[in-house]
Amino acid sequence: MRLSALFWSFFRVGIFGFGGGPSMLPLVHAEAVTRHGWLTDEEFADILAIGNTLPGPIATKMPGYIGYRVAGTAGLVVSVVAVTLPMIVAMIAMLGVFSRYRDVAWIRGMGQAVVPVVMIMMAQLTWDFFDKSRASLGWWLSGLIAIVSGALIYWLGIHPGFIIGALLIGALIGPGKAKKKASQINAKEPT
Repeated sequence: MRLSALFWSFFRVGIFGFGGGPSMLPLVHAEAVTRHGWLTDEEFADILAIGNTLPGPIATKMPGYIGYRVAGTAGLVVSVVAVTLPMIVAMIAMLGVFSRYRDVAWIRGMGQAVVPVVMIMMAQLTWDFFDKSRASLGWWLSGLIAIVSGALIYWLGIHPGFIIGALLIGALIGPGKAKKKASQINAKEPT
């Protein structure tokens, strides 16, 4: 039952995820978090952050990890096959059509017409992540991290993986210091 649910969920993602990995993320979120409850929003955000630091396409890393988490190695294989199968078939078919009818205006316009839809899906996912970040970190810190990260990525050309990795290391180191200080303060207070 789980393997069947994984297959059809990620098959839908593969069919409707026009535009590559980043455009598939809202669809993966809808299937894994909203529809099936395999992950929470926080777990999805953590997996996305870690997945972006690793090499390879996010379109297969996310389904692969979610499939493994839900149904072990068989779930991993089923999820990756399900998400890539429609892409492979569509790529072969579309390349054949495109090479034959490349000068037809509606063929060129087909790809351009989907871009605004993908843009809205990405904007919705971005707002959802910012809203979750704001709830846990507050407006100022969330905004500051977003602005600094944007500047580092777009103006200085630093790869997002390095920024995410630095934030993960900071999160691993930071809370330990805060907890240690809090326990030292509590130990000093007389009861």
